[in-house]
Amino acid sequence: MDSSINFQELFKGFQHTPCLWKASEVYNFEQFCPEATEVQFTQESEVKKIRLGKWVEHFVAFQLKHQADITILEENLQIKNNKITIGELDLLFLQAKKPIHLEIIYKFYLYDSTKNHNNALYNWVGPNQSDALIYKLNKLKEKQLPLLYHLKTKDALKHYPFLINSITQKVCFKAQLFLPFKNQNINIVPLNSECIEGWYLNIKNMSQLKDYQFYIPNKLEWLCLPKLAVNWLEFEEAQKHIKIDIDNKRSPLCWIKNANNDLQKCFITWW
Repeated sequence: MDSSINFQELFKGFQHTPCLWKASEVYNFEQFCPEATEVQFTQESEVKKIRLGKWVEHFVAFQLKHQADITILEENLQIKNNKITIGELDLLFLQAKKPIHLEIIYKFYLYDSTKNHNNALYNWVGPNQSDALIYKLNKLKEKQLPLLYHLKTKDALKHYPFLINSITQKVCFKAQLFLPFKNQNINIVPLNSECIEGWYLNIKNMSQLKDYQFYIPNKLEWLCLPKLAVNWLEFEEAQKHIKIDIDNKRSPLCWIKNANNDLQKCFITWW
């Protein structure tokens, strides 16, 4: 395990993040938000460097293992066809003896106000515009959730004969949302306004932040809540680091603080 990573702060930031919508208000996908736990997160086995999404899956499983009415059956069950993996089921578990298939998603989305579409869900894009909320929703609908009913999945679950015909499918879809700088009065229904974590600003307008100090967290730290006890950079130094990302069409997440030590989260974008 990488001792330089503070897993407790990652877990705390994850638990702080609400689900992206309530009930089944988006695409009729029913949200399942595990109960927060006060138990200190511990990783059950040593891991190599893994991406943020996999840590989120570990965190959800950890939460569920501390709910009295839940029994986990399978984690990250790979479905294969002739040794070729065709997909994966994130979690299968029993809640009060009722089987549930849960897909787990954690994303960062920025509201692109230049997109003109009747459906506001199309406005939410990833920090580098290489990802989009609508793309993920369609992938869930057309590929990830239907995988449960694939013939090869039935083979993989044959030792759970009660599952396929009685299982309920749900999602744990969490996200941090960022609105345009100085344009915070956007109606984001049907999404959960509690997911709004900050704002974003194009690199060309970064001079508006010249009175702030910056911290540029690594990708895993994007989960964390901002804190004062980090190595802060003055504006000019931060600008140099950020420009390297921007030149490579990467939009970094930043923590910024003013003279009163007020903390904010923001993205500096290349687009």
